[in-house]
Amino acid sequence: KDIQAFAAARLADFKVPRKIIILDEIPKGPTGKLQRIGLADKLGLTASEPATAEFVAPTTPIEEKLAAIWSEVLNIEPVGIHDNFFQLGGDSILVAQVIARVREILQIELSFLIFFETPTVAAIAKHVETADKTVAAQPSIQPIPRTGELPLSFSQQRMWFLDQLEPGNPAYNRPSTIRLTGPLNVAALEKSLNEIVRRHEVLRTHFPMNKGIAIQAIAPTLTLTLSVTDLSDWPENDRETEAQRLAASEAQRSFNLAQGPLIRASLLRLNKEVHVLLLTMHHIVFDGWSMGVLLRELAALYEAFSTGKSSPLPKLPIQYVDFALWQRQWLQGETLNTQ
Repeated sequence: KDIQAFAAARLADFKVPRKIIILDEIPKGPTGKLQRIGLADKLGLTASEPATAEFVAPTTPIEEKLAAIWSEVLNIEPVGIHDNFFQLGGDSILVAQVIARVREILQIELSFLIFFETPTVAAIAKHVETADKTVAAQPSIQPIPRTGELPLSFSQQRMWFLDQLEPGNPAYNRPSTIRLTGPLNVAALEKSLNEIVRRHEVLRTHFPMNKGIAIQAIAPTLTLTLSVTDLSDWPENDRETEAQRLAASEAQRSFNLAQGPLIRASLLRLNKEVHVLLLTMHHIVFDGWSMGVLLRELAALYEAFSTGKSSPLPKLPIQYVDFALWQRQWLQGETLNTQ
């Protein structure tokens, strides 16, 4: 509680950890990156489990409408009034979608700043109840033609600039290790990953320069081949060590932003019941908040594909490049200062 209070006094709400576990040592790789396999072993976990507050159902009409909007945008249910939007898997694009839906349904204009500082239904409901029901001249995010020069978002521009200073620096990689237990259908897993890549254009995007300016270039298709490294014949005591070494090695491999692809996937087989999925993406196309979305989609797709069913996921109404152009066009000048 003391640590949470210390963090709450210095950080925005969405950055304050909801669960804190004291460890004598945090397992790290050669680059200083967190080793998720080793950490999971220490904590007795098999997957990332974002902590959320105790569930409290909506009690007012506004809370009910906001919870319904969150449930629709995040594709989860139920949503409690004290659940943190970002811990449920929300990201900046989904924030924009929620703001647009609130504008449409409640005729209230929420700013990004309010949402990031108070990312719960209860807190935002209080703001809505006291706000003037006037809609600012803020355009909604609309799909744009995939022609011409597609701009980077501000955060992508910053990440691209850092890469120009240190080309290929693996410090900007976002490696993830996902431990899978039980019988595994590798073909269904590979198909699930490729469906995620197909759904999300940003995972098929690279960043060449045109007339000295970085732009987004979206590949029409990108197929991931899930290579499998079999460690099942290794001595049992050595398997985890080798898995950690391979994960650390994968995390250090560089990406070329101008050429892409900026996503890699491979699989480690420890035995017939235990596998470790290694996913590595560059930070310019993937952030920590995106992991919740990816894991939910991966679970839903794998369940469907492994039983011969089609994708249960709805078509995405907008993509990251739509958000990037919207941000460039709207978040500037006085509007940017208010956000």
